[in-house]
Amino acid sequence: MISHDTQIRVLYRDTDKMGVVYHANYIVFYEAARNEMFRSIGLPYTLLEKQGIVMPIVEVESKYKAPAYYDELLTIRATIKELPVVRAIVEYEVFNEAGQLLNTGKTVLGYVNTERMRPCRAPQEFVDELQKYFE
Repeated sequence: MISHDTQIRVLYRDTDKMGVVYHANYIVFYEAARNEMFRSIGLPYTLLEKQGIVMPIVEVESKYKAPAYYDELLTIRATIKELPVVRAIVEYEVFNEAGQLLNTGKTVLGYVNTERMRPCRAPQEFVDELQKYFE
């Protein structure tokens, strides 16, 4: 299992007229947390991109439990529970500074070969690097 916490300060641009984080921005927070999680284990997306592989989101879920507000420091926990060979399922939890769970989410990402623009499996070197987290 891989899990990583990323902190994000809510900016004014992230909120709606009520000062509450606009619902679609959670997807942006998920992306930031997912990128930082992969970077933290030495596998930034740029490594896949150099091999002609991209990881588009094919499914997204987001459940809102309590609002987040302007200037709050949020912690977004990104977790992968199974080795992402054919697809990567990333789960998220968003907490405020008091530790209150505000949101949960999930993204499912596929792998696409940019040369053929067709789905593919994760490159073997990528899978081999990730394997140690799932033993």
